[in-house]
Amino acid sequence: MDMTSRQLAYEVPFRLDRNGAIRRYHLTNISNEPLEGISLTLHGAGVMSASNPARLFPGESLEVAVVGRDLARNTILVVRWFRPNGTEYLWRISF
Repeated sequence: MDMTSRQLAYEVPFRLDRNGAIRRYHLTNISNEPLEGISLTLHGAGVMSASNPARLFPGESLEVAVVGRDLARNTILVVRWFRPNGTEYLWRISF
């Protein structure tokens, strides 16, 4: 494959902001396209509220509260979303 036919890697379209001592996280769509079917799954010892899949337009955010002991060692968050063309993506986040 020559260099002209290569596609650039798709960058993760989110920024995760941590808000101080309270375990509240803001997941912001930093892309220039709407993202659909956004769902969050927690694996490990942490706990968060369940929510319906969401749609985020560019610049919009979801807030999620995650609590638990030693999240950095015992818990991961997986974000699932769909681009406008229907392609599904997953992003694993360590605390």
